Amino acid sequence: MGKVLVLYHSASGNTAAMARLVADGAGQIPGTEVRVREVEAATPDDVHWCDGLAVGSPTNMGVLSWRMKRFWDEAMFGHWGKVDGKVACAFSSAGGWGGGQEIACQSLQMVLMNFGFLVFGVTDYAGKITTCHYGAIAAREPREPEVRDACRRLGRRLAEWVAVVADGRRDQHPLAKPESRTLPG
Repeated sequence: MGKVLVLYHSASGNTAAMARLVADGAGQIPGTEVRVREVEAATPDDVHWCDGLAVGSPTNMGVLSWRMKRFWDEAMFGHWGKVDGKVACAFSSAGGWGGGQEIACQSLQMVLMNFGFLVFGVTDYAGKITTCHYGAIAAREPREPEVRDACRRLGRRLAEWVAVVADGRRDQHPLAKPESRTLPG
């Protein structure tokens, strides 16, 4: 059974709302166990437990929050190289569109790559104009249906990759399931 951890920091509650949606999406794949942890309550054991990790942060000046960075700099420092090969993705919210959410996702991905995580983007669309190429993003609380669907799609894709990579379940490969892919239009 694949194990997915949704690890997040939320200053206003918006990223926490995204985390719940990502977890809902991961739970759509049968045989997936999902944990949600706020970064202040998380431990390295949580990261070791999981096969796949979704990391969420508010966008702070275009990058991840200092609390999320502190977790990786301090709590996880001694675990560098010990979580290599796990699957991971990112999500972020900001005060408005154009707030740097995709760059914040990329900064989260840089941290993850430094620890050896296999990061991915989602090539299919959650709506006519909404993708998760760098991760799921939101302006404030994720209220719009396309944004909510993007969060769920990111979580589902993470659980699909965990099923393939960690559990060897080729039937869960995203390309083997045409119903999981949508194109704009």
